[in-house]
Amino acid sequence: MYTICLVEDEVALSNVVKAYLERAGYKVICFTTGSDAIAYIGNRVDVWILDIMLGDDVNGYDVIKAIREKDENVPVIFTSARDQELDKIFGLELGSDDYMTKPYSSKELVLRVNKIIKRVYKDNNKVNIINYEDYVIDLDKRKVEQNKELIKLTTLEFDLLVLLVKNKGKCFSREEILNSVWGNDYFGTDRVVDDLIRRLRKKLSKLSIESVYGYGYRLS
Repeated sequence: MYTICLVEDEVALSNVVKAYLERAGYKVICFTTGSDAIAYIGNRVDVWILDIMLGDDVNGYDVIKAIREKDENVPVIFTSARDQELDKIFGLELGSDDYMTKPYSSKELVLRVNKIIKRVYKDNNKVNIINYEDYVIDLDKRKVEQNKELIKLTTLEFDLLVLLVKNKGKCFSREEILNSVWGNDYFGTDRVVDDLIRRLRKKLSKLSIESVYGYGYRLS
């Protein structure tokens, strides 16, 4: 499933667009401020939809600049209530892939997203591949490689790895890890989490897992 980040300060419009995109089969993450959107950069996003004028001091131009510092290739669609040629040109210069003037049709926006997804990710397994440091994590084949060398992980080790890399920077309690990796029906001590973390650190030495005293773990 492809992930779309929608940055739009008009909540009613955001809800409508989100519904249309979800109906088309996309996972949608919404932000109403540019600062919140910038804080999310680094997580896996397949398409960004940015409103130029946002409610806080951070506008769409600021957001795309921050995105391009991390990822030069992820598609970005700009939206704006201002139908000015200068906005479009400036957006393209900053690396946007498309521009839509408000008010726009949500159906048309979905069609443009579909078109960009098809063009950018054609014959590309990026949606099922996660890269972290030297590691290439294949979600479909459930395997991890480093410099094309296979690293053997158990089912639990792989599931924990995916949980952490998909939520980089988020702190998980031991109980949350238990529920996500072992399942809600697990009965036993939460110290099995510590053992699993230890084994994962040993096999993946470049995995920067931080211990949060008295709580749990996070990947930095």
